[in-house]
Amino acid sequence: MSGETEAAPTPTLETAAPTTAQTPLSGGKPRMFGRLRVGWSSFAERRPGLAQFVVFFVLSNGVTVLQLALMPAFKAVFGMTSLVDTSFQVLAVGSNPDGSPFYLFDYAAGGLPEGGGGLAYFLAVQVTLLIAQVINFFAQRNVTFKSNTNIWRAAFWYTVAYVVITFAAAALQGWYKAPVYELLIDTWGMGKTGETVADMVTMMINAVLSFWVFFPIFKVIFKREPEPAEMPDPAGPGGSGGSAGVDASSARAGQEV
Repeated sequence: MSGETEAAPTPTLETAAPTTAQTPLSGGKPRMFGRLRVGWSSFAERRPGLAQFVVFFVLSNGVTVLQLALMPAFKAVFGMTSLVDTSFQVLAVGSNPDGSPFYLFDYAAGGLPEGGGGLAYFLAVQVTLLIAQVINFFAQRNVTFKSNTNIWRAAFWYTVAYVVITFAAAALQGWYKAPVYELLIDTWGMGKTGETVADMVTMMINAVLSFWVFFPIFKVIFKREPEPAEMPDPAGPGGSGGSAGVDASSARAGQEV
C-alpha cells in the first residue's frame, strides 16, 4: 500500500563490516606511525634546532654501533699478521713519568697488554674510523642538515676536522690505553673478553670525542642555501588558471547557443 512506510533495509555482512579504509591498518600501516610522523613534523617546525640535534644524535649512535662491531673484527684480522710485531711509535712530544718518550702515536710491537699492539692495532683503529666517518659524512650531510652546498668544500673541511680529532684521540690513548687493557685483561683476569671490552672502550672514547667536536663543525660546513624561487606560472596562481578560463568560456558559449 502507498500509505505504508517502507522498512529499513536489513544490514548485510558487506554493509555492516568496516571497509579497509576504516580499519586501523589503513594501507597496511598502523595509524600509530602516521601519528608519530605528524607529531615529529610538528616538533621539527616548532623546534628545528633541537630536532636537528636529535637526528644528529641518533645517526651518531648508529655510527658508533658500527665502530663497535668493526673494531674487534679488523683487530682480529690484522692480529693474524706479522704487523703485530712491527712497532709504530711516531711524533714524540715529551716524556712519560718514567722518563720514556711520550709518542703521539704509541703502538709498540707485541700483543696487548705487554706490547702496544704494533702497526696491526694502529691500522685496525684507523680503518674502522675511516669507514665510520665516510658513512657519517654522507648521513649527516643528507639527512640531518640536508645541505645543498658544494660537497667537495665540505669534504675538505670534514677531512681537516677528522685529522685533528685523530691526533687528539691518539694523544688521549697515550694516557688510557695501556692501563685499561692491563686492568681488563690481567688485573680482572678477563683474558680475551677483557681485550674485546677494552677495544669497545677505545671506540667509545673516540666516538664521544667526535660527537662533541663534529656537531658545531657540521653547523658550519653543512649549510643549506635557499633554493632558487620557482618561476611564476603564466596561467595564474595554482597553475590551472588557463584551463579554468577555457572551461568558463566554453560554458558561456554553450549557454548563448
